[in-house]
Amino acid sequence: MGISQYIKEIGRGKQGARSLTRAQAADLFGQVLDGTVTDLEVGGFCLAMRIKGETPEEMAGFLDATYTRLNRLPASDRPLVVLPSYNGARKLPVLTPLLALLLAREGLPVLVHGTATESSRVFASDVLEVLGVRSLLAINKIANSTVAHAPTELLSPGLKRLLDVRRVVGLRNPAHSLVKLMNPSKGTALVVSSYTHPEYALSMAATFELMGANALLLRGTEGEVVADARRTPQMQGFIAGRPVLLQEGVKGTLPSVPDLPRDIDAASTAAYTQSVLAGASPLPASIAQQVEHILHLVSQL
Repeated sequence: MGISQYIKEIGRGKQGARSLTRAQAADLFGQVLDGTVTDLEVGGFCLAMRIKGETPEEMAGFLDATYTRLNRLPASDRPLVVLPSYNGARKLPVLTPLLALLLAREGLPVLVHGTATESSRVFASDVLEVLGVRSLLAINKIANSTVAHAPTELLSPGLKRLLDVRRVVGLRNPAHSLVKLMNPSKGTALVVSSYTHPEYALSMAATFELMGANALLLRGTEGEVVADARRTPQMQGFIAGRPVLLQEGVKGTLPSVPDLPRDIDAASTAAYTQSVLAGASPLPASIAQQVEHILHLVSQL
């Protein structure tokens, strides 16, 4: 059928573009995920949405289409904590694996999912592999007290293809936001999500409300979902879409900043992670607070 009729609506420029309904967005995105449209149409969709920006209703439609096609994991015995990891380390070590292992130590099943979106960054999957957590090769139930890593292509080949468009055109597209919002489990889960720009805090919160999601939303570390060790970020929770403020943010850098590894390679980050878990290095206060907030939210599910 094609998506040209939708591109005509969303591709009229920032001032003239019209937003799609949730149903239209689901139809468009479903065709993109199914690979039934041309590369030119996919490129037109990505660039048009990059200029226009996604509305919460459109993101909800994109998620609707994704959920009907997603290879979802079986329900875990306890609520699954979902940590999307797509940004990696640019200047600071990627501590998403530390957050995952801390939560698993509390008895929770934890899923980290993601794919490399840049060639020059260190990703959570690299650190997890050094720590002995290998990527899943098949869809499996995640056991309590366990961390698992799922490559995006295992969950959705269509999403992986769409994420890879960035390597061609050099710009993000709706898939980069969607993967931070989706619940890959058939059962109860808590999605931990992050934003990099303040405007996304509002749109992502509105999407969680529309979807009736269980989630924690914060401004993470260089786009990763782990709290920045140098700051006290605001953290907002959602239970069945109902928002609750968990922690007020504090502007600026903390007066006492923990010593982080200077090298951000996978081996150095893994060694630091093991040192914190063993109690040899202090756990950054903001990450400790994040763990407590996640445990609180999970207890409400």
